[in-house]
Amino acid sequence: MITATVKGTERLKGKDCLTLADFSSGEILSLLDLARQLKEEKFSPLLMGKSLGMIFEKPSTRTRVSFEVGMTQLGGHALYLNGHDLQLGRGETISDTAKVLSRYVDAIMIRTFGQEKVEELAEAADIPVINGLTNEFHPCQALADLLTIQEKLGDFAGKTLVYVGDGNNMTHSLMIGAAKVGMNCIVAAPAGCEPDLKITEQAQKFGEQTGAVVKVENDPFAAVEEADIVYADVWTSMGDEENEERLKLLSEYQINLPLLAHARKAPLFMHCLPAHRGEEVTAEVIDGPNSVVFDQAENRLHAQKALLAALLG
Repeated sequence: MITATVKGTERLKGKDCLTLADFSSGEILSLLDLARQLKEEKFSPLLMGKSLGMIFEKPSTRTRVSFEVGMTQLGGHALYLNGHDLQLGRGETISDTAKVLSRYVDAIMIRTFGQEKVEELAEAADIPVINGLTNEFHPCQALADLLTIQEKLGDFAGKTLVYVGDGNNMTHSLMIGAAKVGMNCIVAAPAGCEPDLKITEQAQKFGEQTGAVVKVENDPFAAVEEADIVYADVWTSMGDEENEERLKLLSEYQINLPLLAHARKAPLFMHCLPAHRGEEVTAEVIDGPNSVVFDQAENRLHAQKALLAALLG
């Protein structure tokens, strides 16, 4: 059964995963189907003898553990590469790093700052490159989120995901992912914190193909009215935690019970973690009965196993 599903994703073999825009709607749905099967089987030696090089220039809990365990459960091996320990941290070019690693491992996952570094790495590498997070995108998390929503709510059509907070890398990937699978996505962000306009327009074009509505507004109370899912992320990115001006701007965008009272139904609550309770979300929401944040965290493992199995063949 697993073999049949892998054959259904053969066209993904050798591809990169830089953003979810790299995949068609059908390819994303096939990955979700494979992820569900791999979740049931747990150990599936599809990548016996394969190796994944993992470059980390930003700290990580879920990304590192899920990729390492995922490769182990697929019969392969993951190698942790701290960006400060590599020659990359001492001036070796990204291109040279990519060419060398292409001789050693079967794929590269990188968690870094600028999206341009991931793109340069992928351009020079002869093997698949996976974006484990950049300042602009977080496709692996969004793929796991789609898996979680599908498990909890079934079909994507007619469902509405409402993201409340800063228009960041998570927002960008959710807009693209939702649009690709035909799910509406509303982003409620304060003026000055909206998602990138070009990425918003790109997601809206994908939505035109699938019937999904993607829009950005400033009123969180109006945004959550039709929500099936309400999503939050931290208000400040790594290294920007002391930005008091941004925190003040986002203070009216906390996910709390008064905000959720404006929803016409009891929505699921999602958060990519780590969370700052009392900041972007209250404890009573994230620890409440409609929170699925730990299901999301688990699904990083299963979604990424599907991605690895498809890209590495």
